[in-house]
Amino acid sequence: MSRTVRCVRLGKEARGLDFPPYPGEMGKRIYENISKEAWDGWVRRQTMLVNEYRLNVTDASARQFLAEQMQQFLFESEGESPIQPHSSSPCG
Repeated sequence: MSRTVRCVRLGKEARGLDFPPYPGEMGKRIYENISKEAWDGWVRRQTMLVNEYRLNVTDASARQFLAEQMQQFLFESEGESPIQPHSSSPCG
């Protein structure tokens, strides 16, 4: 039986994640407050960001940028897209 959460991204009860998808306290917060549907939306957005900005995910500044975007997308955007178009890479 799958678990449900009150998803803060979607604003409704939805199927929860099977395990924390990110390490540490942020992973715990995501697991407790974000649905599988919202997390899948973040994965798609993250893929778009990596491709659009040609991010090297082994670079610490790229990982920091993605972590900040994840925080905004999942918890601060209230259903709106938090990503603003940029003319250059956010990491250099």
